Amino acid sequence: MAHARIAVIDFGGQYAHLIATKVRRLRVLAEIRQPDDPIAAFAEYRGIILSGSPSLSAFGEDSAYTKEIYDLEIPILGFCFGHQEIAKHYGGEVVHGGREWGPADLQVVQEHPLFAGLEPVERVWMSHFDSVVGVGPDFAELGYTSLGDAGGGHRFAAIGSDRYRRYGFQFHPEVDDTVHGDRMIANFVLDICGCAPSWTMESYLEEEIDRVRAQVGAESVFLLASGGVDSTVAAKLLAQAIGSARLHLLHIDNGLMRQDESAEVLRTLGTLGLDEHLTFVDASETFLDRVAGVVEPERKRRIIGDVFIEVFEREARRLGIEDHLLGQGTIYPDTIETGGTKRADTIKTHHNRVPIIQELIAAGRVVEPLAELYKVEVRELGERLGVPHEVLWRHPFPGPGLGVRLLCSTGAEDREHFAEIEPGVADVATRFGVAAMTLPIRSVGVKADLRSYEHPVLFAGLADWGRVLAFAATLFKEVPGINRCIRWLGDGWPTTVRPLPATGTRARLDLLRRADAAVMDGLRRHGIYHDIWQCPTVLVPLAIDGRGAELVIVRPIHSERAMTATPARLPEALVEELRASILGLPGVSGLALDVTTKPPGTIEWE
Repeated sequence: MAHARIAVIDFGGQYAHLIATKVRRLRVLAEIRQPDDPIAAFAEYRGIILSGSPSLSAFGEDSAYTKEIYDLEIPILGFCFGHQEIAKHYGGEVVHGGREWGPADLQVVQEHPLFAGLEPVERVWMSHFDSVVGVGPDFAELGYTSLGDAGGGHRFAAIGSDRYRRYGFQFHPEVDDTVHGDRMIANFVLDICGCAPSWTMESYLEEEIDRVRAQVGAESVFLLASGGVDSTVAAKLLAQAIGSARLHLLHIDNGLMRQDESAEVLRTLGTLGLDEHLTFVDASETFLDRVAGVVEPERKRRIIGDVFIEVFEREARRLGIEDHLLGQGTIYPDTIETGGTKRADTIKTHHNRVPIIQELIAAGRVVEPLAELYKVEVRELGERLGVPHEVLWRHPFPGPGLGVRLLCSTGAEDREHFAEIEPGVADVATRFGVAAMTLPIRSVGVKADLRSYEHPVLFAGLADWGRVLAFAATLFKEVPGINRCIRWLGDGWPTTVRPLPATGTRARLDLLRRADAAVMDGLRRHGIYHDIWQCPTVLVPLAIDGRGAELVIVRPIHSERAMTATPARLPEALVEELRASILGLPGVSGLALDVTTKPPGTIEWE
């Protein structure tokens, strides 16, 4: 069946495939195209969407692309960088400035089909450095933004020309934090482009099974099965595609698992009938030996990924199946955050995208049936494959496990740029009536589709949750050099904070397991486990006022696809329980709650 199609031009932004996902959920086929694809490649599409870009400036190399698309008589809609490109091409003005991160209110200034069925004020999501400050002939301003309590905003957040059928949004309607972004995309795809909905997940499943069969041929697959949602659904799809007799599963305990995790994984795989060729290996000593003494996060991720493959290859040789293809439950955020597309910036390297895996992919030896999907699509696919609900809706757990939640340090303080950062933090803290300090450590984040490695700010005060979020948003907007905001839950207000030397030891991992178990048990007891998408517990080697050696940070978030996230509010009763249980653990110096959106902070701290 011929489907109406939308082209999504991927300028390397974090959300390009998320745009395609949102279009596909309208039952319209979306396909990713590269900016330098020949103009003939766009001839059969009903419309084009231009993605954002990791370029800090709209005047950089990303401005070189196939601009003949503007000569096509089909509608074009741009998001963020794409919005700026449309404005420039048709005589508008773009400047480097007016940055915005996180939520903003779009004030719709005139009725338009793009905003049919929506309110005059809509909550949208911003992540940009450049801004449109003027539009050319035949273009009109459709909306501007304000930031509510945080103040600020800017003109021309939505523009359009019905004559040319060219439109632009400075914000990101594709992310779930733009409350009615799905409706905006639907208005463009279904109404302005006139696409008929005909593409379904059933058709995707059929096509993916055919693709897997074509790739595997008469060979067999050896899948690294962590037991998470992705690897479990990948295993079920592979079993359906090639049969369980040609599917071998390997579950590795890498010493970085949660409490009793491996035992539960083996039970689950057996229940699903995936244990015909299931091998379990306790390789915890190998992993912990290899990461011993390692501090730098990217190096640690790469080591973990490399050791996974070493253990895989060792077990393949032992089992006599070293000629099998490698199966992985990789999903798209793993690829895009590792810089896996032509223009994408590396936010962090995922364990399934380390160099040795890339070499196997280039050699055609890796099978990844979920590589174009996000978590919500994986769960929908899993339902169609008969995977139980409780397996599909467990919290996502990173491949490197607790290895990326156990921060390591040389013990050296990092106060670079504090002279510029601290006055801004102090000013915002005074306006909101809170105590705040910049911590002399860093964590990974993402700003305007680029990796950031910047400082967290610790604060105390603000009983009202809305004010907490407004304080964090104001910090991120006004103060450069920070990408985290964490709320102090310890006793008193810290006067001294000192980093301590620490690496990935079994003792530290055992402490983190106990803290993580307390958090997970608390979420379940309070009946909010399934209301929260993910809740990492992080251990940071910080001595606070001379007591303890580990700051425990809890990061509950709401998300669907991991590309954006908002902090989740925990019940006060649960917060008090966590204070009692975690602050009582040996060696804990304090407890904090991460209230950072993504962007600017990634979900994990490393």
